[in-house]
This record gives sequence, C-alpha cells and structure tokens, in this order.
Amino acid sequence: MVYRAEYIWIDGQKPTGKLRSKTKIIAEGEAPPIWGFDGSSTEQAVGKDSDRVLRPVRTVPDPIRGGDDKLVMCDVLNTDMTPHETNKRAQCAEVAEKYASHEPWFGIEQEYTFFKDGRPHGWPAGGFPAPQGGYYCGVGADEIWGRDVVEHHTEACITAGLEISGTNAEVMIGQWEFQIGPGDPLQVSDEIWLARWLLYRIAEDYDISAHLMPKPVAGDWNGAGAHTNFSTNEMRESYEPIVAACEALGKKADVHIKEYGAGIESRLTGLHETAPWTEYSYGVSDRGASVRIPWQVARDGKGYIEDRRPNANMDPYVVTALITDTVCSDFESAR
Repeated sequence: MVYRAEYIWIDGQKPTGKLRSKTKIIAEGEAPPIWGFDGSSTEQAVGKDSDRVLRPVRTVPDPIRGGDDKLVMCDVLNTDMTPHETNKRAQCAEVAEKYASHEPWFGIEQEYTFFKDGRPHGWPAGGFPAPQGGYYCGVGADEIWGRDVVEHHTEACITAGLEISGTNAEVMIGQWEFQIGPGDPLQVSDEIWLARWLLYRIAEDYDISAHLMPKPVAGDWNGAGAHTNFSTNEMRESYEPIVAACEALGKKADVHIKEYGAGIESRLTGLHETAPWTEYSYGVSDRGASVRIPWQVARDGKGYIEDRRPNANMDPYVVTALITDTVCSDFESAR
C-alpha cells in the first residue's frame, strides 16, 4: 500500500514568495523523505545549477484527499544541505531557540479577499457594492459572499489538526479572516502557510481565488492585514512587560515596517483602522494605533499585545522572528 504526500514550500518570488506544491507517492509506513525540485522554475536557482532540496518540517493529515494521505510543509535547502537564502524558517528557528526561555506565543489573524471573474467576490460587474458598514461579521445573502468556501476551509483546517481558533467576515465585502494560534513562532508560522495552501486549494473547487494583497481596492475600502498577537511568559504574568514590549517595538519601528509585507504604505494610511506607516503608536483598545493593548489585558494587568501593522501578505516566519527578537532582546538587556 502507498499514500500521497503533498510537499508544500515557499518559492523565491520577490517581493512576496508564493506557495508551490507537488505530490510524492510513498510506501505505507515510511516517513516523507527529503525530495528535490527544479529551483530554476521557482526563482530559487539558475538552470546550470537547478536542483534544490525539500526538507519536511511539519506533516499533517490531508483533509482534501483523506485516508492516509498527508500535507508536508517543507523548507528549502541547497544541495549541500544548508538553508537556501529564501529559507526564512531557518532564521525563525534560530530566534525561537535563542529566546525559548521567554516562551513566546503568537496568534495570527489572517485576512484575505476572495476574487471571482476578475473582481472581489460579491461586487457587481462594472460598479461598486453598497458602502462598508454591514459586512463585518454580517449575515445574509446581501451582506456575505463566499461563506461556503470559508466553512469548507475551516473544516479542513480542523481535520488537518491546525490550531485554527476562529473565522469571521471582514469589513469589505468579499473579505474574510481566519485565526491561527496560540503557538510558538515555528508552529504558528508553519500552520499559517499550511492554512493558506488549504484556502487556495479549496477555493479552486469553487472557481474562486483567494488573495493576500494589502489593498485589494483603492479608495474608501478596508485593506487586508495579518494582525499579530504576541506574548511572553513575563507578559502573561504582569503588566509592566506589556508596556515594555510596546516600547521595544517602537524603538525598531522602521525595521519592522520594512519587513511587514510589500505594499504596506498603501494599507497603513491612518484610515480604516490603521496607524500611518510613518508613525508608531500604542494604546489600550485603540485600533487606530500601531500596537493595541486589548482592554481586558489592561484590566487584568497581564496578557498580550496586538501588532496591527503586518500586511496580509507578510511572511509569518519573518514577522514572528522579528517580534520575538525585538521584544526578548530588549527584555534581556533591561535585566
């Protein structure tokens, strides 16, 4: 007997990497081995030295094919088994190990936009829907488009064992969100990529495409982000580290903005529940701030913070590593 393993990886396209995948048939009882691919077709090699290596890093049940089939998240190596320059997971792993004693946890809110027939799903041909206002967490055929895909995707994530913790319709019609977490930097990042792959793949069956563009429609319409919730063991115990984390992020605001996803200036305008990309701020219950401290965290005197700046198209390996390094290094220097 055999099973199918869908090997999934991130390519070398710039400024935003794309998901790729291919299927390997494996004998029953055998673990997915390393495998090769043509890096010259994914912008990860040149033709005269085209071979690159896929190394399995996380394997979950395949909720689409079922049975014993698997989804296999991989990172990309050179043929000498060193991490490829596009392998952001390797860098995230180093940071996670360095600051493991702080027990960093993440929960990521992945927004995305459905497109159908070249326009956001639910938008009339050649025109615009009613203004924003009734779509966020809405219900009814005049408010919501794409719920069938969302429900299918949610069930698939649960079956795959991903830490999906919720879904909701977003502010712009045709826009949705799912949340992954809590978990450590590597787990959450792996699972965001796997959940993205499942979203794209399932939407295929409905002749719909899902996009992570940060500003899918110009004008008075919400963009799409990946609000990143973060805590350490210190933050989960008292309030002073909450404020210290916000201050630490402010010290390196310019560094973070550059790594939070291509096109961030189109989304972080100071409108539509964002802070301007050129400014840094934080506040309690403030969705117009760069970083929000939830009201219950201020009340309880402990908990987590929400970095509202990352784009929907951000690389979770990059973002979780950067936040962990910035906050935890500041904590250690203050000791």
